[in-house]
Amino acid sequence: MLQAARKVVVLESDLEKAEEKADMFERKVKQLEEEGHLLTNNLRSLERCEEKASQREDSYEETIRDLTQRLKDAENRATEAERTVSKLQKEVDRLEDELLVEKEKYKQISDELDATFAELAAY
Repeated sequence: MLQAARKVVVLESDLEKAEEKADMFERKVKQLEEEGHLLTNNLRSLERCEEKASQREDSYEETIRDLTQRLKDAENRATEAERTVSKLQKEVDRLEDELLVEKEKYKQISDELDATFAELAAY
C-alpha cells in the first residue's frame, strides 16, 4: 500500500508537470497563432501596396510613352519649321537681290531721263 501511495504521489507530480508543460505549449501555440495573424495581415498589406505600386508604375510608363511621343512630334514640327524658315530666308534673299537689280535699273533709267531732259533743255 505504501508503494501504491508513492506511485500516486509520483503520478500526481508527473501529472502536474505535464499540465504545466501543456499550459506552456498552449500559450506558445496561442502566441504563434497571433504572430501568424499579424504576419498574414502584414502580407495582405504588402500585397495591396505592391498592387498600388504596380498601378503607379503602369501609369508612369504610360506617361513616359505619351511624353516620348509628344517629344518626337515636337521635334518633327521643329525640323519642319527649320526647313520652312530656310526656304523663306532663301526667298527673302532672292527678292532682296531682285529688288537691288530693279533699283539699279530704275537709277539707270532715271539717269538716262535726266540726261535726255538736260539735252532737251539745252536746245
